[in-house]
Amino acid sequence: MAYLVVIEKDKHGFYAYCPDLPGCQTQGDTFEEVMKNIREAIELYIETLTEEDLMDLKSKEVITAFVEL
Repeated sequence: MAYLVVIEKDKHGFYAYCPDLPGCQTQGDTFEEVMKNIREAIELYIETLTEEDLMDLKSKEVITAFVEL
């Protein structure tokens, strides 16, 4: 299964979170580090879910778009 991840970069490094998994977030000094960390955070988060929670996630549809001004 694939999960949408949002990554933000600032002067302190990188911050990543998964909008589908409330509270699933991490940080890293490099892009590679934050990607490794968010993958681990998602895996650990999913381990805490019940079968019902997992089914709800699989049935969820996420749409992303850009809004141009």
